[in-house]
Amino acid sequence: MDCNKTGALIARLRKDKKITQKQLADKLNISDRTVSKWERGGGIPDVSLLSDIADIFDITIEALLNGEISSNDFIGGNMKKSKYYVCKTCGNIVISTGDVSVLCCDKKMTEEIPQKAMDSDKLCVEEVENDWYITSNHSMIKDHYISFVAFATGSKLQIVKQYPEWDLQVRLQKREHGTLLWYCTKHGLFYQYL
Repeated sequence: MDCNKTGALIARLRKDKKITQKQLADKLNISDRTVSKWERGGGIPDVSLLSDIADIFDITIEALLNGEISSNDFIGGNMKKSKYYVCKTCGNIVISTGDVSVLCCDKKMTEEIPQKAMDSDKLCVEEVENDWYITSNHSMIKDHYISFVAFATGSKLQIVKQYPEWDLQVRLQKREHGTLLWYCTKHGLFYQYL
């Protein structure tokens, strides 16, 4: 850890928030001289304060320790290239159009890599009244079910949450060609083209 970089980051973030050293110190129950010392590179915050400082500035502790906030390259808005993250503990779903670091239930989530569905795994898709009616005979029990179905085109993403012990029956507005994705709680993320 570089004390000068961390101090400079704290000073920049504090000024961006338009708060004084004294106001930051008061929020942390420390002296403003301590904040001044950090900002000059003469020391670093105590480990017990890192979480509070990160929360005040809406950054990660890692960014605080590194003394810099890295930004992602803009990937663009092609929704077919979205990244899917599913929490193995609570089932929370996170979707991003670029690189992210995602935590849920105090664990880092990893990107689900979609696998092409074999013919036996594909969802049944029928056209009904200019919509796609999607069904499956996939198991829908508590420990093994499809938790969501999504349809992605270049500019739009539609997602429908599914629940165990419900039959999988999803109706989506028919759009241009795109990618149909679904997440099986045991086998991961699958896709097929429509």
